[in-house]
Amino acid sequence: MLQKTFPITEKTRIKRGANRASYDRALAYQIIDEAMVCHVGFTVKGQPYVIPTFPWRVRDSVYIHGAKGGHMPGQVADGGKVCISITLLDGLVLARSAFHHSVNYRSVVVFGEGQRIDQVEEKVDLLDRMITKVDPGRVRAVRVPNKKELARTSVIGFDLKEVSVKVRSGPPVDDEEDYALPVWAGVLPLSLTAGALQADPQLAAGVPAPDAAAWSVFGAPQQR
Repeated sequence: MLQKTFPITEKTRIKRGANRASYDRALAYQIIDEAMVCHVGFTVKGQPYVIPTFPWRVRDSVYIHGAKGGHMPGQVADGGKVCISITLLDGLVLARSAFHHSVNYRSVVVFGEGQRIDQVEEKVDLLDRMITKVDPGRVRAVRVPNKKELARTSVIGFDLKEVSVKVRSGPPVDDEEDYALPVWAGVLPLSLTAGALQADPQLAAGVPAPDAAAWSVFGAPQQR
């Protein structure tokens, strides 16, 4: 049975701002499930790369996908070591001093080794789960991938074993002597919200729009 917290390793130990560190598994999973973008860092012949992509989680692994033969999938699959970073920005922290301005955020850093998913049924299931994260009901409405499309797509998984979480929340923390300054201080909350649906210009006549409520809250918990 998995522990409720991740083990602290030399790579995951947070030293700077350690009071904001967490290794709570449930909190890490919540942040991953809400995220629409992650950044995947890897090195090729001494040259570092950081590529943004879409992450999704199934149980105790996080997955990414890309074009087979593409630069990132080709480097991080089959044991390629990566650092995956996810940050959710929750607010701008406006302090009385320039030095103490900050942001409220929730972040996850994952260290892992890529595992290429080649078994067709597993790949189809994982891609369905990716679409489900975007819209829980969309898999039932769209055309499923054909053999050619599946062959052109790489799906790569990373076991969630070395993981750290860092969170900042709350008001600014100013120096004691600055609290009397006549400067407004507080937090400007930020969130990711959905706008109005914009139909494809080539949409066939009479096709009804999906329920916009599906996107009212991003990052619904994934199926376990």
